[in-house]
Amino acid sequence: MYHFFAYLSKMKHIKRWGLMRNTEQENIKEHSFDVALIAHALACISNVYFNGEFDPYRAMALGMFHEAGEIITGDLPTPIKYYNPQIKEAYDEIEKLARAKILQMLPYELQREYTSFFTQGNSPEHTLVKAADKLCAYIKCVEELKSGNTEFEKARAKIACEIAAYDDPAVVFFAKNFLPSFSLALDELN
Repeated sequence: MYHFFAYLSKMKHIKRWGLMRNTEQENIKEHSFDVALIAHALACISNVYFNGEFDPYRAMALGMFHEAGEIITGDLPTPIKYYNPQIKEAYDEIEKLARAKILQMLPYELQREYTSFFTQGNSPEHTLVKAADKLCAYIKCVEELKSGNTEFEKARAKIACEIAAYDDPAVVFFAKNFLPSFSLALDELN
């Protein structure tokens, strides 16, 4: 019996933004879908408009699995994770071990198929996932602010500056052409 998929289904129980009051809770399963969706979009935007050579489906799969280790570790809030280099290094090692444990829940023959999605790498698609993760954090802040939760204002401003610093044309394109819609009400989107 292999527990890989049952274990991944538990992603819905791991809440994000634990240090902040949320008007709507977000779990890592929902977040991973959003990151996968936007990482795929960034790859497509890059390929169509900027002569990129990304694999959109690999970017999407990397986004889908990028938080899987948090089933074991939980979501460590960013201010804690990046408090100092020693904590960051230790947490990176814990996440690596957690991802390895989850991979071992697959039959040996399938582990090879999933390993590249569970290792933190520096492939071009990994960089898109990191950008998508940042864009999703910004979107979460916008959604909380729309709901009247001003606790996310400082985070939104900080993340907006980080997004503005990206020199990736696909990220710039997405931020200019798609991010503004997240501030609109449903009736304004129709």
